[in-house]
Amino acid sequence: MNTKAGILGVGSYVPKKVMTNFDLEKIMDTSDEWIRTRTGINERRLVDENEATSDLATKAAIKAIENANLTPEDIDLIIVATITPDMVFPSTACLVQANINATKAAGFDLEAACSGFIYGITIAKQFIETKTYKHVLVIGAEALSTILDYEDRSTAILFGDGAGAVVMGPVEDGGVLSTNLGSDGNGKDYLKVPAGGSKLPASEKTVKDRLHYIQMAGSDVFKFAVRIMQDASVKCIESANLSIQDVDYLIPHQANIRIIEASAKRLNLSMDKVYVNLDRYGNMSAASIPVALDEAYREGKIKKGDNVVLVGFGGGLTWGASLVRWSI
Repeated sequence: MNTKAGILGVGSYVPKKVMTNFDLEKIMDTSDEWIRTRTGINERRLVDENEATSDLATKAAIKAIENANLTPEDIDLIIVATITPDMVFPSTACLVQANINATKAAGFDLEAACSGFIYGITIAKQFIETKTYKHVLVIGAEALSTILDYEDRSTAILFGDGAGAVVMGPVEDGGVLSTNLGSDGNGKDYLKVPAGGSKLPASEKTVKDRLHYIQMAGSDVFKFAVRIMQDASVKCIESANLSIQDVDYLIPHQANIRIIEASAKRLNLSMDKVYVNLDRYGNMSAASIPVALDEAYREGKIKKGDNVVLVGFGGGLTWGASLVRWSI
């Protein structure tokens, strides 16, 4: 009998510190109305000086493991999707492994920007279905406030910090039915942090030129996002031999309310089948989808047997969609 990989437990964590649109009004030329009408964001969460990505990831991981009725010793592999690791190396996954005392777990990070969580669960599915590992912890975690330029209102208003996690393992019913991943490096300049890698190592000049912060071509990203969210979702649904009418719920990447509404319209889904929390958290990159997934599940919006589409896009450019038949 073929092994099917599914989600056994979910968890999330966001920092306590809140930055509202009114707080941003005090430090840059913007307004609450301008932000809300263009993005749908009211506030976002920020790490404090004593918090790093690994701290957020650890708290989300513990909740997901508990929700799966497992212990850290049951985890065979930890995958952390992030663009804001604590440091270049060691990986954030190794830091989480030590924090939760997952003594049997291998670990690594992956970087696919806002699509990272979808990439992570796709990788986990392969390991589980080939019986290489039984329980895989997939975490999307970000401390994006640490790479925001508060002199650039076009990006500083958008992003927030948080972490979401799932434990994946073999399931009898449902599971991850299909995935669709993609990338287009021709759009590499649409969304990036230019410096800090081998091309532009940190220097006095890169710091002075503010090249260690997020840069984004907003209109280009918007047009790409609306198209690719639909395309990836439809391909994913079709590869599972289902139709859009079979979709019970959509968990989209929480980047912009206009993108989410346009995507839902193109998929012919009513907004009551779409989870939205970016008004409270903004764009949390790789953490966006798993945090929304955890909240939707805990609010009873997702039930056992439901067909749930997860879809995201991000810098790279990257995109990913996954169709999950809910099994908990």
